[in-house]
Amino acid sequence: MTLLHTKRLTLTPVSHTDFDDLVHMWADPEVTRYISGQPMPAEDVWLRLLRDIGHWQVLGFGNWVIRDEVQSLVGSVGLFDYRRALSPPFSAPEVGWALMPDFHGKGMAREAVGAALHHADTVLDFERTQCMISVPNTPSIKLAEALGFRHYAQGLYKGSTLGLYERQRPPAKSTG
Repeated sequence: MTLLHTKRLTLTPVSHTDFDDLVHMWADPEVTRYISGQPMPAEDVWLRLLRDIGHWQVLGFGNWVIRDEVQSLVGSVGLFDYRRALSPPFSAPEVGWALMPDFHGKGMAREAVGAALHHADTVLDFERTQCMISVPNTPSIKLAEALGFRHYAQGLYKGSTLGLYERQRPPAKSTG
């Protein structure tokens, strides 16, 4: 499992010790507004946590917990294959992120997602990644586009229409 560092953040693969912080995060209506529309009960957070720990064990990548310099929970970012019942289905690893409201607008999402994408490009050697974003979630759409994602379709997931985005791995920089 891979620990990532940025200028201001530490990204750590999810662990059972993150449970209380994740319960707090996923119970926040602002965090879940564009994801499920509903705060997540602790039982569902536990199942999500176990899924994410298993994801790391089986696939070698997954969700990271994002913390700042003082170890405050900033949010979550991940690379995953959830085999979603999405129409049309994803055909590449998915990227996803969520931040606590206190950290919105500070560039931390860009920093964290950028670190995850760099890992996807250079270590995991993913040629392409995809994400889905709720159509009214303008900040996430702008972030995705700034990081190289381009809208390619509208999708349907659990009765909601979502924008589907994809990103090609940038060409390797020449060292010569």
